[in-house]
Amino acid sequence: MFNKKLIIKLCLVILAPLGYVLLYAASFSSGMVEAIYSQRLYKIFVKPVSILTGALPFSVIEILMFSLLAFFLFKIVYNMVKFVKSRSQCLKSIVNSLIGIAAAFCTVYFLFVVMCGLNYQRLPFAEIAQYNMESPSLDELVKVCRNLTSQANRLRESVEEDENRVMKLSTTIGNTLKRADKGYEIAGKFVPELSGNFGRPKAVIISPLMSYTGIEGIYSPFTGEANVNVAIPHFDIPFTACHEMAHQRGFLREDEANYIAYLACISHPDKDFQYSGTFAALIYATNALSKNDRELYSEIRKSFSDGVNRDLKALNNYWDKYETQVQDFSSSVNDTFLKANMQKDGVKSYGRMVDLLIASQR
Repeated sequence: MFNKKLIIKLCLVILAPLGYVLLYAASFSSGMVEAIYSQRLYKIFVKPVSILTGALPFSVIEILMFSLLAFFLFKIVYNMVKFVKSRSQCLKSIVNSLIGIAAAFCTVYFLFVVMCGLNYQRLPFAEIAQYNMESPSLDELVKVCRNLTSQANRLRESVEEDENRVMKLSTTIGNTLKRADKGYEIAGKFVPELSGNFGRPKAVIISPLMSYTGIEGIYSPFTGEANVNVAIPHFDIPFTACHEMAHQRGFLREDEANYIAYLACISHPDKDFQYSGTFAALIYATNALSKNDRELYSEIRKSFSDGVNRDLKALNNYWDKYETQVQDFSSSVNDTFLKANMQKDGVKSYGRMVDLLIASQR
């Protein structure tokens, strides 16, 4: 006979399909999601939580994840000991544990949808910012690439370098994360949806290990924290911090978060942020151009300054060290996650940032 705990666990498993149905229903009314959820309910929850966790010098979600891992390891050892003592008792314990894990994952997914995930169905940022998103032409793409190249070359002359003549931040990483919100303060004057007080981005303790997954940052909706892999090259840290802060403000689509990060960076008063955002946008734009016209791409690529080229080489060398099956698996999981939240293009949707870059210059 089922005991009460088992019945509760089985009921919690139902939360996963319930969350998906809620997400699917929201997809039919983006305007309502924007007005009621994104602009009101979501902010009512995330702002106080984010400010509270932001007062702490460490990533709360990272500590919670370590604790959860320790708990799982304990359960494995516990079941192994039980198996030695009594196989029948162990099998029952394993079944209960598996049901418990399934219930936990289903509950977490439902809470994700309610606490943050519905933002996937909010109005597109282009509509919020009133951009003209008609199909971009090759000429427009080339113009954007040339503009970004010129801006990156100019800004590169104003930033500091390390002993390898690669761009370095003007302050410590901790201070850099503390001043990341300055760009949003300015960008929020033009797009009010980007304004608001939130907790500062957090440096991840296990950043070097995080690089093996190919992940530069993670947003935790449960703690309202924008977490940053600070082991990545310096010139990538401001852009990554601003990207996770875009998620913090309820913009979950990766392509939009990339563009918003660029917008926040170029609005920032400090040159290292401006360069970080411009450098990232330049990579996205020129990658898109290389797929459409290799000749024009080669022409623009030759106009990169020596400093920009050194940074690009440093970026490629950094990620070459972490090209493993773990990174491939992580990318696959991320792709599946995006599709599960009705981002049908999966990882490929990241390329749409270029359309926003073009639209913003029309």
